Amino acid sequence: MPAPLMSLVWTDHVTGRQGFLVVDRLVRGVASGGLRMRPGCTLEEVTGLARGMTMKEALHYNPEGRYVPLGGAKGGIDCDPQDPGAYPLLVRYLRAMRPYIESFWTTGEDLGLTQDLVDRAAAEAGLVSSVQAVYPLLDDETAARRRLADAFAVEVDGIGLDELAGGCGVAESALTALDRAGVPYRGTRVAVQGLGTMGGATARFLACAGLTVVAVADVKGTVANPGGLDVEALLRARDAYGTVDRAALRPGDLDLPGDAWLAADAEVLVPAAVSYAIDAANEHLVTARWIVEAANMPVLPEAEERLTARGVTILPDVVVNSGTNAWWWWTLFGDIGPDADEAFAHTRRSMRALVGLMLDRAESDGTTPRAAAHALVSDRLPVIAERFGWYR
Repeated sequence: MPAPLMSLVWTDHVTGRQGFLVVDRLVRGVASGGLRMRPGCTLEEVTGLARGMTMKEALHYNPEGRYVPLGGAKGGIDCDPQDPGAYPLLVRYLRAMRPYIESFWTTGEDLGLTQDLVDRAAAEAGLVSSVQAVYPLLDDETAARRRLADAFAVEVDGIGLDELAGGCGVAESALTALDRAGVPYRGTRVAVQGLGTMGGATARFLACAGLTVVAVADVKGTVANPGGLDVEALLRARDAYGTVDRAALRPGDLDLPGDAWLAADAEVLVPAAVSYAIDAANEHLVTARWIVEAANMPVLPEAEERLTARGVTILPDVVVNSGTNAWWWWTLFGDIGPDADEAFAHTRRSMRALVGLMLDRAESDGTTPRAAAHALVSDRLPVIAERFGWYR
């Protein structure tokens, strides 16, 4: 793998904590990738995430679309987002990164942060927007910014459209795999790690499709019910960090240890929280037929090799969770309007086509879905570079 275009380590002068920015690649002078905050975040982690963003952008390249994929980047801060000093630290980080955000790095929420929080901190840091670097690429900046603002104001059953778009893409990825295998939705069981923005929306869409969510995990442990959980009730009972109030559990709901979600008796496993969740030490607990990577880098390579040998199909993060980023740009560039039905329909079509293409490639090449996704990226990056030039 070639080295990233830019790799930066920042040390906070107040707390001594570190933050990171990695720009893997620029396309048209801009790179896209969210900002995460978690204790233990490292430069190596952010570097891998930035490379993943380059891949996600390339996978959504459509020469006929208004949205033209950007390069890949990622930011990270080594801090517990629930720490009392987390928000001031976020503001100081964004203030330090301001020249990059103004010039070429478009960012937004990732693990540990919400878009509302990023927007508030960005304004306090003196930024116009966390995505302002893309504005010069827009045909009509005023209309595009209004369209995106209108989209963020849309709610579905009290939940913001921006919180649902990514989960819609994850769910459609899982449903595409089930359809190809001829597995009916009814009776198919799902376990989800993480009930934040991505995990919560994924659980909601899968439950609405008829699947049975039998386990969800948060920082307190795993809530499980072999007969099925009331997903809507759990979503109403979660706090801003995706932690479920156990007082909302029904008779029959079990409060189990944190890693119980891995061993849940389910066909589909959705890691939707931290990176590196499934490793060589715990992969033997998995009984699911599919792992759908809603989180970034949740399955380590050695674990993936063993799981694949056992017949487990892993749908990779670079495809599965790419709908969040794509929804931003589809909306901002004008491929879709600020409407929930239109957003969900476009996301479903795009994700179903992309997952199908990946699985077709895996079958024809005799490889894993991840290797197939990487092959598709290798095909598309030179095409993008030929059109817009190389920036490495």
